[in-house]
Amino acid sequence: MSEVGQRYEVVKERVADAARACGRDPGEIRLLAVSKTQPAERVVEAIEAGVDIIGENRVQEAQRKRGEIDPEVAGGAKWHLIGSLQRNKARAVPGLFDVVESVDSLVLARELNKRVNAAGGDPLEVFLQVNTGEEAQKGGVTPADAMTLVREVSALEALRVVGLMCIPPLGREAEESRPHFELLRKLRDEALDAGFSHTRELSMGMSNDFEVAIAEGATLVRIGTAIFGPRETN
Repeated sequence: MSEVGQRYEVVKERVADAARACGRDPGEIRLLAVSKTQPAERVVEAIEAGVDIIGENRVQEAQRKRGEIDPEVAGGAKWHLIGSLQRNKARAVPGLFDVVESVDSLVLARELNKRVNAAGGDPLEVFLQVNTGEEAQKGGVTPADAMTLVREVSALEALRVVGLMCIPPLGREAEESRPHFELLRKLRDEALDAGFSHTRELSMGMSNDFEVAIAEGATLVRIGTAIFGPRETN
């Protein structure tokens, strides 16, 4: 088994342990492998080890990697865009990504809706990114405006709002992320109570704090270095 495969098995067990520790079924939690700056061969190793969701931060990097990976292998996983998306890159999304987790404005959502409509096929699954820390340098809708965006994007026929995503302020202890995860869960529950039954997923938690995220209800955790090892720098 590759080093990536070995790390993946360790992370899977940690996810299961965290779920059981808070009385949850480990099967409720999916694992996304963040392959930002990792070479294509490590992505292949991850997919061959059983990873079924790959997360990329940038459109161009995903295009390059998918061009280097055998299409049959690449098709063995769902590809999520987890980084910010510029409107002029939205045209590249259909056929490249299965899910976009970083929708944070109606303007972007409308552009995606137009591109997905033009490409045909099934609606694109999206998460709405919430800026739980209200950080000026970070993307995401403010918590106060999150429900408005849920309503607006849910009305677009080519998009399907499946959940909410957040990235807490970085460089903190794991426990300091808890209020952000709790806030995202409350917003998700508000969406469900308002009748948006498809908006069930919570994408939250990374290598340093995913156990806390699971305790707060995460259904999708985004793990990078704990699976792939240190990121390569250009």
